Amino acid sequence: MGTMSIWHWLIVLVIILLVFGTKKLRNIGTDLGGAVRGFKEGVREGTEGAEKEAQTAKTIDVDAREKG
Repeated sequence: MGTMSIWHWLIVLVIILLVFGTKKLRNIGTDLGGAVRGFKEGVREGTEGAEKEAQTAKTIDVDAREKG
C-alpha cells in the first residue's frame, strides 16, 4: 500500500491529460526546454567570462624607479 503501481500512475496521467489537454502540456514542455537551454547558455557564458578575466589578470604590476 506504500508504493503506487503502474496502474495508479496511468490513471494519474489520464486525469492530467483530461484536465490540461495535450496542447497546453506540449507548450509547457517547450517552455521548460527553452528555459533549460537558456540556463545552460548562461552558465557557459559565465565560465567563458571567468576564463577571460583569469587570462587578463596575469599582468604584472611593477613600480618603476629611476636609476641614479
